[in-house]
Amino acid sequence: MQLREARGIPPPPIRLNSTIRPDSVLDDDSGIATNIHWAEKIFSLPLPSRTPLKHQQSSKAYGPHAPWSQARMPSDARILFIRSFNERQITLIVYQSGRDRCPYFLLRTFHMGTPWFSLRGAHELCVERNGSSLQFWRWSSSEQCPKIWANLCFMTWEELVLVYCCFLSFKTRNSLTVQVANEDLTLWGERKLFQARIVDDGFMHSLIVYEDYMTKGIRLHAAVWDGDLRQCPVWTAFITHQSASPKWIKRVSKTRVRLAGIQLYVFCQEYRQQNQRINRAGAFEIRFVSEEAAKRFKELFSPALIDESTATESTQT
Repeated sequence: MQLREARGIPPPPIRLNSTIRPDSVLDDDSGIATNIHWAEKIFSLPLPSRTPLKHQQSSKAYGPHAPWSQARMPSDARILFIRSFNERQITLIVYQSGRDRCPYFLLRTFHMGTPWFSLRGAHELCVERNGSSLQFWRWSSSEQCPKIWANLCFMTWEELVLVYCCFLSFKTRNSLTVQVANEDLTLWGERKLFQARIVDDGFMHSLIVYEDYMTKGIRLHAAVWDGDLRQCPVWTAFITHQSASPKWIKRVSKTRVRLAGIQLYVFCQEYRQQNQRINRAGAFEIRFVSEEAAKRFKELFSPALIDESTATESTQT
């Protein structure tokens, strides 16, 4: 395989089994054709925008590390997505185990040319943002304290957000998770411009508009409103230059607002966004619980129609 790569020859077709090394599938982010898991779709969708992150750091895997023989994926593993860092010197492989149906994070790194691996279940990790990086923490049984497992630095704000949302959904919906830490539920560096209840694909969700301090990027974020999965991500959508068009947003009733040309990244297997696109144009429709929320949401993206000070005040409530 190394000779093929050195000569630029495409690798042979890959079948997932116990003899496959993770680095042999690094060029294949595609999912399984049938019964596709939501996570397999996330990074196959094109990004509507690429907002660069400044103050780049070097990604690092802290371990503990083990040889492949001790960290190999099970034969029934289903790869959900793969992301590479440091010019492929560090690779994150996220897979679902066929045994417990739970997601696992496998890191591959190199030391003196030899690959080493570190494996943790999503339920065993916590996450926090540090600038352009996501830091994943594990619990050390020997030292009885949290220790950093990996620092993954991202080139774009959008990719950082998507990996974060994937992790939070993995952990929240995980049967092995004991507790989701409060730190997991907040992505540092974002401020909340708006929040309201919506009826979304027949479910009660919370719709939040976040602005990133570093990049000034804005995104919509829908999460479970209440119950055991409260605050679990359902979908997110990045607001692009299209929002500057007067045709981008339209209030079509007292509680319904339509958005044109918006792309959703969905973190839930049951969610069907087509149920929110039943209008002739296929625009995404948001149904708010209250008229006031629909009004404030429309005003947030149409500041020219209202007094600027009023807009600022309304988005902080």
